[in-house]
Amino acid sequence: MRLAPNLHRLGNDIVAAYLIVTPEGITVIDAGLPGHWNDLLAELAELGRPLADVKGVVLTHGDSDHIGFAERLRRELGIPVYVHTDDADRARGGDKPKTPMGPLRLGPMLGFFLYSLRKNGLRPQYLGEVVSVTDGETLPLPGAPRVISLPGHSPGSIAVHVPAVAAVFVGDALTTRHVLTGRSGAQPAPFTDEPERALASLDRLADLDAEWVLPGHGAPWRGSPADAVAEVRRAAAV
Repeated sequence: MRLAPNLHRLGNDIVAAYLIVTPEGITVIDAGLPGHWNDLLAELAELGRPLADVKGVVLTHGDSDHIGFAERLRRELGIPVYVHTDDADRARGGDKPKTPMGPLRLGPMLGFFLYSLRKNGLRPQYLGEVVSVTDGETLPLPGAPRVISLPGHSPGSIAVHVPAVAAVFVGDALTTRHVLTGRSGAQPAPFTDEPERALASLDRLADLDAEWVLPGHGAPWRGSPADAVAEVRRAAAV
């Protein structure tokens, strides 16, 4: 799905991944679920670009609904997968703390489960190797993505700021569709390790220059990161 010139989305409002498309190559931001592999191939075919044009994958964190097809790209094509050093073990299948589910509604929760089932989400493909990154790095990938640490949802959660496409990719630092309640609008994401720390980390987004705030779950936010952060804080206060 084309969002803007050089900016595409895979998946839907339940689980999403993104492509930064440049003449020099393609950067994948998050990799959704394993079954999004076919979505990736279909999107590349529509763009008229071969799989070999993918130069790297940047993970906003190491949860199973974000690592998706990343290991397949790494294993079959040697494409590097970048993840913050504090989430490298999680992306390789290490232990993850159990977090309270919080509020839920049966319909949306069942929809999330069934979509995950359809996209092979119950059989995650953990990473065999990763390239560890840290806060402030600009990665040697198309679009020159810059890493911004946002600990809270997980220890190594990051945002990925790409001025070339006027976008910041936020993973689960916030959501615009709560997968357990179906509630729309910018708000805190469920399954967060440290909710208060996650909210505090959003300060790092507020001053970014971007026209798109792109979460791993929910509709793309068209507007400033500052406005998105303000709405998350309002939702958290309710």
